[in-house]
Amino acid sequence: MSLRIFRYIPVLLSVVVFTGCDQTAPQTTDTFNKDSLLAHIKVLASDEFMGRRPFTPGEEKTVDYLKSTYARLGAEPGNGNSYIQEVPLVDITVNADPTMKVTGPKGSFDLRDIDDYVLATERTDSALSLDNEEVIFAGYGVVAPEYGWNDYAGIDVKGKIVLVLVNDPGFNACDTTIFKGRTMTYYGRWTYKYEEAARQGAKAVLIVHNTAAASYPFSVVQNSWGKSNLYLDTRGSTEYHCALNGWLTGDATRRLLAAAGKDTTLLAQADKKGFKAVPLGVKLGTKVRVSTVYNKSKNVIAKITGSKHPDEYIIYTAHWDHLGVGKPDSKGDTIYNGGIDNASGSAALLEMARAFKNEKEKPERTIIFLSVTSEEQGLLGSKYYAEHPIYPLDKTTANINMDGVNAMGKRKDVSISGSGQSTIEDYFVEAAKAQGRYLSPEDKPEAGGYFRSDHFNFVKKGVPALSAGGGTDDALGGKKEGERQRDEYVAKHYHQPSDEYDPSWSFEGGLDDLRLFFNVGKRLAYGTEWPVWKDGSEFKALRKK
Repeated sequence: MSLRIFRYIPVLLSVVVFTGCDQTAPQTTDTFNKDSLLAHIKVLASDEFMGRRPFTPGEEKTVDYLKSTYARLGAEPGNGNSYIQEVPLVDITVNADPTMKVTGPKGSFDLRDIDDYVLATERTDSALSLDNEEVIFAGYGVVAPEYGWNDYAGIDVKGKIVLVLVNDPGFNACDTTIFKGRTMTYYGRWTYKYEEAARQGAKAVLIVHNTAAASYPFSVVQNSWGKSNLYLDTRGSTEYHCALNGWLTGDATRRLLAAAGKDTTLLAQADKKGFKAVPLGVKLGTKVRVSTVYNKSKNVIAKITGSKHPDEYIIYTAHWDHLGVGKPDSKGDTIYNGGIDNASGSAALLEMARAFKNEKEKPERTIIFLSVTSEEQGLLGSKYYAEHPIYPLDKTTANINMDGVNAMGKRKDVSISGSGQSTIEDYFVEAAKAQGRYLSPEDKPEAGGYFRSDHFNFVKKGVPALSAGGGTDDALGGKKEGERQRDEYVAKHYHQPSDEYDPSWSFEGGLDDLRLFFNVGKRLAYGTEWPVWKDGSEFKALRKK
């Protein structure tokens, strides 16, 4: 789970579909077991794998483990005679000056790198700098014609630094008539804000961090951005990127506004339709040195060929990567093992392959098991696959994405993220009811989970998607206990070295979730009908294209 993608402790899975069958396959009850799942997690989350960061020995160990396990299970190579799809990447390391100079009409001071802000870049120049360019507060940095919203209207930010807020205007305004209220749209994602600032020609863009609006504390930003970052290798492209992209803490933002003779009431003005971007009269100065390493990471892919429709595909995915070795925690631990995130999902993917391989009745459609790289760096492995699919996307029936499995107890409920997208949601609800579970409203819709997982790269190609989770209604302690467990994970373990393998995990809830999504996949694996986008989905038009 990357900081780009908030997850819960309960498993979050995404089903990407074109159209689906109306027939049902036999329901499975005893396909998965705790010992087999834990055995994989114990290996993948071990210190020996060093946090599974791409371009490291940890990647080599991880890829070898996945390949050998798929082969041992009897799953066929998924890319011709190979289990590998190479993903060309560039590792860009930013060595920033220790401070950034803030100069304004009401004062000047220095901000501290990592403590007050983090910087990254997609450019490969050997050196980049902010040379006292002016800062412009551009609200949420959104240009959304369908909502009648343009934060860049009437102002030229070319060569300037833009300061923008995370999430959507409706979130802070608590107004359901603005965008989708507290439910995040794609305009609320940090990725969109960087992309739009580049389209506007800005030199740099800084996002104001807010824990509630971002759905994670600033420590997550520090751990994920305060070092090197991976991007797809796009040498030869003429696409413009801002020189620097970054995040600014709330406290640093207040100090910056004070230097401009303003306060946080200015930020609140951005919640109102008709807001106009405001030049702050503040200038920033700092320098960074950039080093680049070009290399190829690896998606691992296996398959079970369908018996009747081998040229129609269901793709299960999970990202194998995590953060590697980084900033030490209070105990001095520097290895970000990623036990839940996402050794658990990678283990679940292997278990899915074993489960389908052990079925007496072979799936009619081909089942693909895709272990993707570099999710933590911006969904890069799945992005590359979606842009270079081994199997035609118009023949892909579904993508079921697993990113974090509930290691705790059973849940009474399930939830759907971004509900109302496709009719596959109906299959999901039916399968959940067969388990005696009910559908609850989406938990934390402001987190924008629908846009923050590997499935979304399929969606952006016009493929419908269901993003669903295991819920928070704990079978013993109720919603209060389930929410406590979720919040504790996010606060204490998400993107921290403490996300380690724990032999005390029960995985009772997670095993239920795996059975649930296995049965949804089986339903898709039989028959010839396909689900469709629902009316009102913003992605329906993309599918028609």
